[in-house]
Amino acid sequence: MTSSTPSDSAQQPGKAPAQAAEAPAKDPWDLPDVSGLVVGVLGGTGPQGKGLAFRLAKAGQKVIIGSRAAERARAAAGELGHDVEGADNAETARRSDIVIVAVPWDGHGKTLESLREELAGKLVVDCVNPLGFDKQGAYALKPEEGSAAQQAAALLPDSRVTAAFHHLSAVLLQDPEIDEIDTDVMVLGEVRADVEIVQALAGRIPGMRGVFAGRLRNAHQVESLVANLISVNRRYKAHAGLRVTDV
Repeated sequence: MTSSTPSDSAQQPGKAPAQAAEAPAKDPWDLPDVSGLVVGVLGGTGPQGKGLAFRLAKAGQKVIIGSRAAERARAAAGELGHDVEGADNAETARRSDIVIVAVPWDGHGKTLESLREELAGKLVVDCVNPLGFDKQGAYALKPEEGSAAQQAAALLPDSRVTAAFHHLSAVLLQDPEIDEIDTDVMVLGEVRADVEIVQALAGRIPGMRGVFAGRLRNAHQVESLVANLISVNRRYKAHAGLRVTDV
């Protein structure tokens, strides 16, 4: 007389083969803890860079702002408080885990090319919007690479390039009387883990949420939308942001 084992039973006539349970899908809002990462902001003395530095530092992030001139960066850091430091762009890149690129579009390519070595291995977040202006207002420019973010990826082959923080009002970011920034941040990138880090970083700022918006090939239309928001702001005397519904 032989005994029956679980494997024997699974193969008995009339019984379906045992199947391994599928792993549950990862919650897209299960984001990493980024509170211990150092954030550098290239172009941190400009309106958007300075505003982002202020908001992240106020939320408890360690922030270094960079400029071509270290003295200018240190002066701007002193104005922001919250233990923000200032340094030249190269030192800022070297000392940071995440580097936000907030330089003017006309200096974007040269700045990144000059920092290729310092940015190697870093998570780079490009928030530059290629725009032109004429009597009719703002309009989008299309770089040869397709977008500012794709230009960054081409110039920084050893960096992990993402794109985010395009649609934020520098006025609201820098206003100390405003406690929350009511907006979503579209985050683009090639590697899910890198995108989630940037999403989590955006979520450190009260009222803000990072939302995955595709790969870098989709960055052009995200960057271009700023021209539309400028038109909205001028017509309605506002500081418009974006919210993604049903997510």
